Amino acid sequence: MLTLPSMTGRQGAILLFIKSDHLALSLERAFTTNGYQTMHVKTEDAVLTAMKKAVPSLLIIERQPDSAVSLRQLRMATTIPIVALSTGKKSGADDDSLDGYDEEIDLVVSNQTPRELVARVRAILRRSAPSAEQAPRHYHAGNIRMDLDRHEVTVGKHTVELTPKEFKILLQFIEAPGRVFSRQEMLNRVWGEGYALEEHALDVHIHSLRQKIEISPAEPGRIVTVRGVGYKLRV
Repeated sequence: MLTLPSMTGRQGAILLFIKSDHLALSLERAFTTNGYQTMHVKTEDAVLTAMKKAVPSLLIIERQPDSAVSLRQLRMATTIPIVALSTGKKSGADDDSLDGYDEEIDLVVSNQTPRELVARVRAILRRSAPSAEQAPRHYHAGNIRMDLDRHEVTVGKHTVELTPKEFKILLQFIEAPGRVFSRQEMLNRVWGEGYALEEHALDVHIHSLRQKIEISPAEPGRIVTVRGVGYKLRV
């Protein structure tokens, strides 16, 4: 059985998924000196186990060309910011950054000192810090429930596995049940304004989402099409 040291879920807890003990020690010293709580793990199983026990504020992973890390699996397991360290090569940083963003990584950095990394992390946590009027972390509409901290969706008594984009699409609907979203508005909310993507791409994701949450995907009763306008969540 995997046993991990405890880590509270308070703001400022950093989970380090670093295989190099030397690098991990250097980062732990830098973050603890600046008032952050850290925990170091070396395997994907340990990462997932740690996040089930207490959700940290941010995850830092060591990303190398020969690594088999499933970044998509990590992103599907949590909504917290993920920072990837590209330590395996000195060039091609632009390619690494593009790959990282495609895999739902929030930031990819290369060859930064621990002090510089602390500054970048501080900026990310400052932007993601909860406000006085923090948005809900749990939603439900009918028998659909979403837990944002655990990045989990249940329909009735069954847990459904959603891709990151499907999760974000469902979140838009469940935050405003009954509201009609045009295709372009949903694209802007999920992919960001100015992102070059055809509306048909949204239809593909909606179709996939229906397969997972509808009683009868061929005759959807939850995410319904409003002809000539877009989609809405019926409750």
